[in-house]
Amino acid sequence: MTSILPEVSVDNPCLRCGAYCAHYRVSFYWSEAEPLLGGCVPNELTEPLNHHLGAMRGTLQAPVRCVALEGKVGEAVCCSIYEKRSSACRDLEPWGENGHPTDKCSRARAAHNLPPLDPGTGRPQQSPAPPWPLTA
Repeated sequence: MTSILPEVSVDNPCLRCGAYCAHYRVSFYWSEAEPLLGGCVPNELTEPLNHHLGAMRGTLQAPVRCVALEGKVGEAVCCSIYEKRSSACRDLEPWGENGHPTDKCSRARAAHNLPPLDPGTGRPQQSPAPPWPLTA
């Protein structure tokens, strides 16, 4: 399977992050993985969750990591099925209506020891340098 990177700015923090895909269950209505019903999610990358829902393999047990996630979380990642991703992934928004990172995004980043995103720049927040030398 080839990687399909989203058409977004290189500065998009999601292309370095991947924390959401390695922290939460990715579940969706089962028909999204049924090609005969118009589903586009590759069925072989899913598993049943219950009678109505399927999930991406790797997201139902710890440690969570979606099978379609490629790369190293916090450095450089991509989704190997980006054009065929589920509605749960399509609906994912790292930014809320108020322009601040969503709580889910912030929790996933924290779980992977990644700093929160700065609402002003969209980049990871930097720790401020201490105003004095640490050694004498």
